[in-house]
Amino acid sequence: MLSPAIIQEFEQLCGKENVQHSSATKLAYSYDATANFQALPDLVVSPRNTEEVSGIVKLCQKHEIPIVPRGSGTNLAAGTTPTKGGVVLLFRHMNHILELDEENLTVTVQPGVITDELHAFVEDKGLFYPPDPSSGKISTLGGNISENSGGLRGLKYGVTKDYVLALEVVLPNGEVIRTGGKLAKDVAGYDLTSLMVGSEGTLGIVTEATLKLVPKPNHNQTLLAVFDSLEKAAETVSAIIAAKIIPATLEFMDQGTIQVVEGYKQIGLPLDAEAILLIEQDGPEEIVASDMATVLTICEEYGAREISKAKNEQEAEDLRRARKDALSCLAQLTPTTMLEDATVPRSEIAPMVREIIRIAEKYDVRIHTFGHAGDGNLHPTAVTDARNEEEMKRVEDAFAEIFETAVNMGGTITGEHGVGEMKSSYLEWKVGPSGLAIMQSIKQAIDPNNMMNPGKMFAKSTRKRVVVHNG
Repeated sequence: MLSPAIIQEFEQLCGKENVQHSSATKLAYSYDATANFQALPDLVVSPRNTEEVSGIVKLCQKHEIPIVPRGSGTNLAAGTTPTKGGVVLLFRHMNHILELDEENLTVTVQPGVITDELHAFVEDKGLFYPPDPSSGKISTLGGNISENSGGLRGLKYGVTKDYVLALEVVLPNGEVIRTGGKLAKDVAGYDLTSLMVGSEGTLGIVTEATLKLVPKPNHNQTLLAVFDSLEKAAETVSAIIAAKIIPATLEFMDQGTIQVVEGYKQIGLPLDAEAILLIEQDGPEEIVASDMATVLTICEEYGAREISKAKNEQEAEDLRRARKDALSCLAQLTPTTMLEDATVPRSEIAPMVREIIRIAEKYDVRIHTFGHAGDGNLHPTAVTDARNEEEMKRVEDAFAEIFETAVNMGGTITGEHGVGEMKSSYLEWKVGPSGLAIMQSIKQAIDPNNMMNPGKMFAKSTRKRVVVHNG
């Protein structure tokens, strides 16, 4: 607990109204969207500008107080939970779009801007910011940058890191640096911009970002393919990519997910289907028409029992929203929902789906799978109850085997949710001992006192592998 004198220092810097420490406020910011991770902060502070962020960091260093930068708390890997206490930093005042530069096709924003608000702003100008995490209605761009968020359009357009051109960052010593710029080319020294993107608040605090925009696509087409075989749906994904077609969206939902989503959305999804694929393409009309004709043929060849096109943009948006809201719908089933994002090369989608089914049966747990199948980013989601310790142990073991299976297929433990604290004990599985040591050295060099989001990314020990593989 911080002393009244220390709290007063923060109040003098940021204004008393921007420094909160009531029990109710601390409870509200004691958790994020991750199950089973919760801890009270000592203080919740809302800076009004970069200068105040720098001052907060210096005060935290002076008094050895941990700092946890936080967006909207949609993190799914315990990345924004103050498990070491300290100051939670909110950006509710720093939520402005600062500049739209149509000559250079960039937009400069503060970290508290809501993702979908940026989408609407630039699209009104005929421009396009592609990264679209499912949490876009509430997630912030600062959070997206910290986690290197993806989304439904990741297959064709890439993820957040592909659109961050420049950053303003407050370092752990309180100094402010600017990285990158409005440049198509820049190889002056180490790429500090890329280092900060996806660093999960462990290296610095993003206070401003310049993002790349592209022209808004002038045409799009949306298709829904229904399958009686989950494996056939997964094989269709691989076949579409093998045909050298890169859709804007290529999403996957299994039967359990379909049934729950339809129960809440009532948009006509087939309840008896084993799986559905949501496929979109955008761009020039003739290219979209050609690509989608080929996709339709592939779906037929791989056993789709039904293929339908969205008749208008509203139907297309209903389908997109159904997929984006899959987690919210599944969360209605049980008290605890654990969403993961094991990712494999696109060619391994079908084998990975089969493995998830096998692993769920092995551990006798309920796992529904959906996700960005086109880029190999699957979201196996366990519906469970944290109060049942024995079942939670089985869920944890099942996910451990899913992670290891993904890594053995050339994949990763996380494609877009981040490592946070929840997956920190698995990080070495992906990067190896030497890779982990390099990351820890970078952290030590930039944040020697371990003040920035401590406990995230790096675990005290690596979890033992759960499957023994020969050869």
